[in-house]
Amino acid sequence: MEFEIVIGFEVHTELKTKSKVWCGCPTTFGAPPNTQVCPVCLGMPGSLPVLNREALMLSLKTALALNCNVPEISTFDRKNYYYPDLPKNYQISQNDKFIGAGGHLDIDLGEAGTKRIGIHNIHLEEDAGKNIHPEGKKVDYSLVDLNRAGMALLEIVTTPDIRTKEEASAFMNSMRAFLQYLEVSDCKMQEGSLRFELNMSLRPKGTTAFGTKVEVKNLNSMATVLKCIDAEFIRQGELLSAGQPVLPETRLWDEDKAETRAMRSKENANDYRYFPDPDLVEVEISAALRGEVLATIPELPLARRQRFVSGYGLPVYDAGVLVNARQTAEYFERAVKAHNSPKPVANWIMGEPLAWLNKQHEDTTIDDFPVTAEAIAELVKMIEAGTITGKIAKQVFPYMLETGRMPSVIVEEKGLKPVDDSALDPIIDEVIAAMPKVVEDLRAGKQQAIGALMGAVMKKTGGKANPATVTPLIKKKLGVE
Repeated sequence: MEFEIVIGFEVHTELKTKSKVWCGCPTTFGAPPNTQVCPVCLGMPGSLPVLNREALMLSLKTALALNCNVPEISTFDRKNYYYPDLPKNYQISQNDKFIGAGGHLDIDLGEAGTKRIGIHNIHLEEDAGKNIHPEGKKVDYSLVDLNRAGMALLEIVTTPDIRTKEEASAFMNSMRAFLQYLEVSDCKMQEGSLRFELNMSLRPKGTTAFGTKVEVKNLNSMATVLKCIDAEFIRQGELLSAGQPVLPETRLWDEDKAETRAMRSKENANDYRYFPDPDLVEVEISAALRGEVLATIPELPLARRQRFVSGYGLPVYDAGVLVNARQTAEYFERAVKAHNSPKPVANWIMGEPLAWLNKQHEDTTIDDFPVTAEAIAELVKMIEAGTITGKIAKQVFPYMLETGRMPSVIVEEKGLKPVDDSALDPIIDEVIAAMPKVVEDLRAGKQQAIGALMGAVMKKTGGKANPATVTPLIKKKLGVE
């Protein structure tokens, strides 16, 4: 039996606020354990939460940018459960009067166009702390760091519209780019500020009823999510093919075994015993507040891609690659501002810088790249002006990467200037004398023979000859057109 994947995501992103969502504790990553806590985030009796206005504004910004319906009144609820990383034994979240609902995100699928992924709801809640499990044969305890408890956490819940692993990958990349463009989160998965929780089921191809959904938590990278999809496709498929049920449960990823394992049976909303938080008042979202937030929404990835196509004349593919991360798009525009030659600049950026990025951790951005956009622009300008050849540029670039210096300085220091035309004459004569058969072919009308002569000249000059100069000089000497 052939099966179809049905996927939805719960996206958790920590908002870029300087303090936590209910108190004034700082949100600095990497501080010593349990040093950024207070009675509110420790859940001490009598402590009272106060909503962080910036967290609300960033949440509204995300909801409006995702085309959600935003209510006039939003409320907070208590989600009750026991876990050591939330000492008060409940999480302040939202159960029904969400910040936003009924929106969508259009994802880029390359040549297949775009696909609309529904957003069921967006709600603001507090993050939990972090459990630390020391390794060792005699270790039988765990530690808890509550620095993260109470961080402003935005949860974006999609509808189950994703049908392939490729669509899942496109969604995760699109969502991360979307949140980065909005500047609501730094989206560093390695630091836990962006987390994707996978909801996945299978159903026989050609059917419309949903299968039993399994949720997989604690996926710390997009690459892990994709591996998890493969593993769950095999596991669920084998169960269904054998006539066995898929249990509704929460599972964890086991990296060593490359498989998921059961964590607990899947809870329903009733299990959490939601009720309105008595310590927090309703939030009124007025028309004036919506207008204030709408004015802060920047140009988003799909709109920027269209502008790159229409304004810079880039192919759709190139534009899509460049806008996939806000930092890369801005890097490109800085380079074009320094030298207005969009397509060659785009080619260079999609070559060396993005190849470097692909070897780094997925949280790395082009802002970490040691070569500036202005240096790329100068390199392209030198090639187009004939100051250096493309081959010399390839020799120059490693030095740029190593030192961060401008290409013009490196060319001067390393003696990489092209061979002067006057110095080409004896080299061309030597090549012609050494390749009589190729010369005969060229004179007989075999135009491709010029390539062999050109290659020999370039080799003798160490790639410093300008091909645009060499070809006419060879033809002139041989009296051919």
